[in-house]
Amino acid sequence: MMRDVALTSLAAFVLALVLTAVVRKHAVAHGVLDIPNDRSSHRVPTPRGGGIAIAMVTVAASIFLLWRGALDLQLFLALTGGGIVVAFIGYLDDRSPLSARIRLAAHLAAALWALGCLGGLPPMRFGDHIVSLGWAGYVVGALGIAWTVNLFNFMDGIDGIAASEAVCIAWGAVLLALVMEQSVAVSAMAMVFGAVCCGFVLWNWPPAKIFMGDVGSGYVGYVLVVLALGAARGNPTVLAVWVILGGVFFCDAFITLMCRLVRGERIYQAHRSHAYQCLARRWGNHRAVTLAVVCVNLFWLLPCAWLAAARPELAAWMVLIAFLPLAFATSLAGAGRRADRE
Repeated sequence: MMRDVALTSLAAFVLALVLTAVVRKHAVAHGVLDIPNDRSSHRVPTPRGGGIAIAMVTVAASIFLLWRGALDLQLFLALTGGGIVVAFIGYLDDRSPLSARIRLAAHLAAALWALGCLGGLPPMRFGDHIVSLGWAGYVVGALGIAWTVNLFNFMDGIDGIAASEAVCIAWGAVLLALVMEQSVAVSAMAMVFGAVCCGFVLWNWPPAKIFMGDVGSGYVGYVLVVLALGAARGNPTVLAVWVILGGVFFCDAFITLMCRLVRGERIYQAHRSHAYQCLARRWGNHRAVTLAVVCVNLFWLLPCAWLAAARPELAAWMVLIAFLPLAFATSLAGAGRRADRE
């Protein structure tokens, strides 16, 4: 099976690389461009919607893995059914902006579908205690999935950041499976998904030649959170490990959201007040910011996640230890600060 996963990952990388080029050519020919405005972090019109390549290749790869027996039916249905809904809503929103209510309804529907396929929110470990929320887990889980879907939408604001974050999380989880009990199917799918995102990020790396758009950012967030929930079915510690791996995005988005709520701003409106956006303006360089996020993932969050995986009784504490410095750093960088006050 490892041979099938390795070959599928390689094929997925190549297909994503080629299909992104095709999508870019189509976007340029039909004028599907992201035109800079006062809330943008880019300065030149750039093709958007490249995330459709991520979705198409991921679905095709998951079908192949299911056929080869490397992916179980429940996880396949959770990923594919809800993922297509999220990607389709994102595609429509890229063409003509939809209301926040329509997007949220679609995301919650996809979340409930995933939870239904996976048997609800899996038990979670807090120290020596295993906590199961039962039916209340559907509410908590649906909100968590919807939040993560929108999280990647919020954080996909400069070149390369969302796709490279997805690679770090997916492949970080595969690496940590060596020291923790995690579903083989999840590891196989995470390996392939990381390869897909690698194929796309070569086009999205600063200066980006194409953006993933809502069709991609929401889909990437959905796939990652469903994989995390799928992995946690057999090990209540795993969810904390995946949360740690996504710490940069969680901290920046949460602090920015809280600051905007305090100011009474509409949180669903586009803005430029995330920490990574503030740094991109301050440094005048998307590549430096994206590389900084990758370094934080590799040299801080990955070791923290490894310790949580190796010492399950410390997992909840490691989430706190991993997040506190990030929360301080993102606040210092300007998370939640209005752009006109920098």
